[in-house]
Amino acid sequence: MATGRHIHHRRRAAVLIGVAVVAGVALLVFGGAAFAVVRYEHTHADRIMPGVTVAGIDVSGMTREDAIAAVRAPIAERLSEPLTVTVGNDHWTVTPETLGRRAAVAAAVREAFAAGDNLGTLDRAWHRIRAESLDVDVAVDYTTTGSGIEEFATMMARRTFTPPRDPSIGLSDDHNDILLIHGKSGTKLNVDVARASIEQAIADGQSTLHLHTRTLEPKRTEATMGRTIVVRLDQNRLYLYDGFDVIRTFSVATAKPGFTTPSGVWNIYDKAENPTWHNPALDRWGAGLPAVIPGGPGNPMGTRAIYIDAPGLIRIHGTTDDSSIGRYASHGCIRMHNSEIEQLYRLIDVGEHVIVVGSRPPGAAYWSVPASSDI
Repeated sequence: MATGRHIHHRRRAAVLIGVAVVAGVALLVFGGAAFAVVRYEHTHADRIMPGVTVAGIDVSGMTREDAIAAVRAPIAERLSEPLTVTVGNDHWTVTPETLGRRAAVAAAVREAFAAGDNLGTLDRAWHRIRAESLDVDVAVDYTTTGSGIEEFATMMARRTFTPPRDPSIGLSDDHNDILLIHGKSGTKLNVDVARASIEQAIADGQSTLHLHTRTLEPKRTEATMGRTIVVRLDQNRLYLYDGFDVIRTFSVATAKPGFTTPSGVWNIYDKAENPTWHNPALDRWGAGLPAVIPGGPGNPMGTRAIYIDAPGLIRIHGTTDDSSIGRYASHGCIRMHNSEIEQLYRLIDVGEHVIVVGSRPPGAAYWSVPASSDI
């Protein structure tokens, strides 16, 4: 019996030893495998995990430098793609890059490297060994630096701006006739709207962009432009326009030979009833006249005066010599019958214009009348 028990103990010991040996061998194998996996992960830690893309570009297994190069090249192409901006009939072509658009490629690649950080070492190694995708796409952030878009929008606004034009009566370059200048609408590009539209077009990757201007209407129309006096020196006639329509005409006297009624576009800056006359030529043609003659009977300027800013102290005024009207008889002023200057005086305002056009006919003498005169 004792011998049987000894045999049984020896067998159990042998089994335990065998189990221990197997367990030891298994531990060594597993430990070695685990070490190999850790070592594999360590040697591949400088590469991005499988199944990671940046802006749709596959960077799996790449080093940082390789990934940056792989992402930067196509993004550089996108930033160099032309954008044609149209305003009316004008066109400009720029690129996002020239307008200050920049891509944060390095930051996106850093984020790509961080993909899988939530996994353990063995899990990361297992994904690498089996090329098991993480299915992660990292977006690239874009920013716009500098004032490129603002300056571009401002430039377009400046070049496409058309000021509105009020209707007016002007003078031809040779001063021989008047010009009826019709009103015209203007255009203006809103810089803030243009800037926002350009930013959106760049973000959307557009290749064309159409911007629209707004219409600027004239402040005045032909119906509201007011009145204008036109004096034709070759006719010795004054025309009163309301807008572009002649509403009154008067015969006038203008400068005799040796004196000038200057042609041009002049402004009415003052008006006076029963004006005071100040002698403008005490040492010349006015030498025998008083220095000042107050308003009233005998005043050379008559009962009314309209002051204009033409050189030579030129006035439109009445007279004490009705026989001079229609003739080349003044020292430069535009004379009218008192009854007629009183009519005109009520019909015209300070701030409106007087246009003197044409010239005294060659050979016209003192007291002569134009060929077209009806006096």
